Amino acid sequence: MNNCRIFEFVVIAMTFFSTCTAKPGDVQKISSETLKDKIAGGWAGKMIGVTYGGSTEFGYRKRINEDPIKWTPAEIKSSNTQDDLYVQLTCLSAMDKYGVDVSAKKVQETIAKSSFTLWAANLQGRKNYFTGIYPPASGNPVYNYRADDIDFQIEADFIGLMNPGMFQNDIDMSDKIGHITNWGDGVYGGTFMAAMLSAAFFENDVLKVVEKGLSAIPAESNYAKIIKDVIKLHKQYANDWRAAWKELDDKWSETDISGAGIDFNFDASFNGAYAVMGLLYGNGDVLKTIEIATRCGQDSDCNPSNAMAVLGVIKGFSNLPAEMTDEINQMADSSFVHTSYTFNKAVESTFKYANQLININGGFTKGNIITIPIQKATPKKLEVSFPNVVFDKEISIFAKDNWKFSGNWQLKQDPHWEKDHPPIDQAMFGSKAGDELEFSFDGSGVALYGNLYKKGGKADFYVDGKRHQTIDTYYNYCSQEPLDICIWHIFQLKPGKHTVKVVVRGEKREESLGTNICITRALIYKTAQKKNETYKFSFER
Repeated sequence: MNNCRIFEFVVIAMTFFSTCTAKPGDVQKISSETLKDKIAGGWAGKMIGVTYGGSTEFGYRKRINEDPIKWTPAEIKSSNTQDDLYVQLTCLSAMDKYGVDVSAKKVQETIAKSSFTLWAANLQGRKNYFTGIYPPASGNPVYNYRADDIDFQIEADFIGLMNPGMFQNDIDMSDKIGHITNWGDGVYGGTFMAAMLSAAFFENDVLKVVEKGLSAIPAESNYAKIIKDVIKLHKQYANDWRAAWKELDDKWSETDISGAGIDFNFDASFNGAYAVMGLLYGNGDVLKTIEIATRCGQDSDCNPSNAMAVLGVIKGFSNLPAEMTDEINQMADSSFVHTSYTFNKAVESTFKYANQLININGGFTKGNIITIPIQKATPKKLEVSFPNVVFDKEISIFAKDNWKFSGNWQLKQDPHWEKDHPPIDQAMFGSKAGDELEFSFDGSGVALYGNLYKKGGKADFYVDGKRHQTIDTYYNYCSQEPLDICIWHIFQLKPGKHTVKVVVRGEKREESLGTNICITRALIYKTAQKKNETYKFSFER
């Protein structure tokens, strides 16, 4: 072996086995084989984690899952049907078509025109695209009631996997892509996860990886605060994650706006905290990491998937349990649904974009060794989606003292409705031009729920006599018709009595089968300082 080959071998070995901490301004070297192995480990981690917790998703809300988790590595093969993977692979396909610097609008368009159903903030992002609302407005809480939800957090892995040690790239790409569907903590969730993945290429200490993730988001954000609490609780209860879970739940479980009034929590920060609990208490052990992240509950397939992606990069694909990698190898050339991507193609594509971004940012490849300048993370200006917004109560459409109808409003039962769908199986429909509804409430915010469906039409929404928005309730993409969903909302009103008026226009999109406006209920919010909220409100960017 000549001297050059000996040197290359030493560099590879040091990259693989060292626990060095990469600092901003440092230059890190990594072999092409190790870079690809770690990228493969990240994608494999997503697949392992999401199937491990798949059967428990939202089955354990505000309680620890103490039941047996029946999972075998053979179930990893079902990961090619998981939205945690195929949505972000669709983002990769947009890069394939438009380049590594693809615009947010093109990514939004690619997802909106895809063949899969969507939920939560992603669903609203699709609706906003077809309504003519584009990023960053499409993620703005004015236009997206689910702005703080988990959507971008579970789909941002591809950003971190193609930016080893390049934290500012994580921040910039997350800021661009995240605002398609999210805002504030909803964007920070994806930024945090991406930055942890970037750190995991050069750092084996899980705590240091988490701290590097924190460096990419505003320290004063609620997201940063809850993750810091997890770190403190881990130190306080080093051998008792259940005690840590209890204190975390007591303090933070009411963070969710879109899940208000129910025990579902879709909030990115709260679920991100569970992923971090899995990482810290798992301490590098694969099964322990995904088990704890799953047993914490709520979105318990996404959280172990996020945690395991980070651990997968730390370990690399070649160091994951053989019984898991064997299953992935067997399906490595099978396509993920709704995409042309396979596991092997995802690894190759991510590796290609990683090399492009490394070169763009001053790195280079010599022989088999890639040199990467480690970037300093400078977080974006703080955004807050729903400051001091606290759920107060729910009011049914049939609460006569709160609603006044004029025109041709009718009580109908929707034929698509599931019989056990909470809280009601009926709604009020108006379809004629001039049909009006007035709703009075005492508070500082309100969300009106109804149907988005193929018979949906348009209506003007007024608040205290002033026109606020025109809403189009048509939705029939991928044959999906969301029922009993927020169709309009407003926050940051002066606390007190307010009146909302809905005026049916009798108009529709060309493709709609009707002009119906459906209302099922209202959620009322009040102004109160939530725990740890000390910032001022602003939607300005």
